[in-house]
Amino acid sequence: MLVGSFYFYKSDYFLNGFNKIPNNLKMIRPKSLQQRLLFFMILPVALLLIGMGIASFIYARDVLLSQWQEAAVLKLQRGANLVDMHLGRIRNWIHSLDKAAESSNPDIIFQWVTEQVKAQEGVVRLDLTWQDNTTNDMMPMKPGAMGSGSPMGSGMGGRQDDMSEMMRRMQRFHRTRISNITAPRFDALIKNQTVSLVSDLLDKNGHTIGRLTVVLSFEYLVKNVVTSSWWQSNEGFLVDDHGKILTGTFPGNQIELGETKEPLERETLQAIEQQPYGTLLGSGHPPSEVSGFCKLKEAPWTLVMIAPGRKILAPILRFRLYYFITSAGFILLILLLMKFVTGQTVSAIKEVSRAADRIAQGDFDQPLPVKTRDEVGHLMRSFNAMMAQLKERIRLKAALDLAMEVQQNLLPKQHNAMPGLDIAGRSRYCDETGGDYYDFLEVCCRDSNKLGLAVGDVSGHGISAALLMASARAFLRCRVTQSGGADDIITDVNRLVTADTRDSGHFMTLFYAEIDPTLKTLQWVRAGHDPAFFYDPASDAIEELKGEGLVLGIDANYAFRQNAKTGLSEGQILLIGTDGIWETIDDSGRMFGKTRLVDLIRKHASNSSEKLIQAIMTALQDFRGSAKQEDDVTLAVVKIVD
Repeated sequence: MLVGSFYFYKSDYFLNGFNKIPNNLKMIRPKSLQQRLLFFMILPVALLLIGMGIASFIYARDVLLSQWQEAAVLKLQRGANLVDMHLGRIRNWIHSLDKAAESSNPDIIFQWVTEQVKAQEGVVRLDLTWQDNTTNDMMPMKPGAMGSGSPMGSGMGGRQDDMSEMMRRMQRFHRTRISNITAPRFDALIKNQTVSLVSDLLDKNGHTIGRLTVVLSFEYLVKNVVTSSWWQSNEGFLVDDHGKILTGTFPGNQIELGETKEPLERETLQAIEQQPYGTLLGSGHPPSEVSGFCKLKEAPWTLVMIAPGRKILAPILRFRLYYFITSAGFILLILLLMKFVTGQTVSAIKEVSRAADRIAQGDFDQPLPVKTRDEVGHLMRSFNAMMAQLKERIRLKAALDLAMEVQQNLLPKQHNAMPGLDIAGRSRYCDETGGDYYDFLEVCCRDSNKLGLAVGDVSGHGISAALLMASARAFLRCRVTQSGGADDIITDVNRLVTADTRDSGHFMTLFYAEIDPTLKTLQWVRAGHDPAFFYDPASDAIEELKGEGLVLGIDANYAFRQNAKTGLSEGQILLIGTDGIWETIDDSGRMFGKTRLVDLIRKHASNSSEKLIQAIMTALQDFRGSAKQEDDVTLAVVKIVD
């Protein structure tokens, strides 16, 4: 894998080394307000810092690895070029021998070129051998035997024979071919390592007729490489095509690259076979090692450099450490500041909570101290105002409860039995107190056999309606003890009620009836109230007892008229109710209506008055369902019995 693949490395290292969020974080449930404030305010800050850290780390890591890639390749290429330059210079001189074959004096040019090769820096010696035509063996011949002049030099004997042989060989020479560069080996003559550049001398047919071997100092070839800073600060190797180590930074027992089973070394060898140069990342986060390589052009060798990953990424690792420490300190500072600020707020809230507990126990005499002008101070002031209002409301509630108790006591607790009559009544208020009223009255001093029955409905609800109802009850109870008919009684009561309601605008409807079970008569006065229902089981008919009459409290001089009915018989029923019965509304907005009430009267006519009322009340409750009771409900029933 080449270094270009480092762009595909994930940020697992950063996440594993810098930001490990517990898996059960979602199970953390702060209990107190202060814990929730700290948790949910610190969490976004921490996530922001972590996100910035991850982004910064990835960016810095990519930049560092990219810079190292470029720098490593450049350094390796520079080192390879230095070695190639030395070898290339020798090669160029050797290839210049090809021109000697084209000249008229090839031996002179050949000798001059070989002398130039020997004079090159780093050349230890030069060996020339010619192939024997009879044995095909290479026979050594020193180029210096040709002398320094023309082939017809002044030498005698064997020297002339060598020169003649040289001239004869040169006549066949056509071109050179570099056949091999040997691996470094120890040379006993110079007591150091050398490499040999072997060139074949070919005739026109491409057959080998001789061999020129240039022995070079290996130390000279690589001295510019091994003295470089990158070679000395990292692991450096010069290897051949098979991975054999020619020289290295740390000499030891390692002979071949990859024999230690290091994955990065094996991957580097594979990459050398495919690419002229490149870099690779080792395993781990950060990578334990990073390698780079570059092939030489003039020799089958490759420069390899291996560097520790932590050394390359040292700046980003320091950044991670400093960032972690700085972020932790920053978060700690925020925690301390938030704890200080929220501590005061939480303390104020706890004080409010304790005050609420005292209020729940009935203690309204300890207002909260207002110490600040901020939202907390506003909360304290609002709480004190609420406490004062709540105290007043509780006082009013107690007064309402007392008023309800008093009003309930004003309604008949027991229905006094009267021979020939079965009586019952009930009121159900929508508030603590109401304006509905019913009463059974003993009409005494005129005729003790008469029963007075009154059902009224005061306008409005609450205390004012209850007070007007109590006044009207008192007026009526006092008046029935005096002489006069039903019309006289209601006329006098109206005058008194009007005097009380002149400025308030309140009024009251009333249906008043007197029944004589002995004479079987019924007289009634209707003061603006809905007609009563009179049921006759003999004909199964229901009659509405109507009549003219103004509501009480409007005109003090109004004269009411009495209506009468005679010939009462057993089983007949008189039912007087308020509009809260037939105006009851259910969840869908429908009204109960008078038709349903009439059907209930017929259905339960054979029952007692109490059971009839209970049946009507149950039907109202079932019809209303979950809807709120909007008006008071009052019923009074009288049934004629033997």
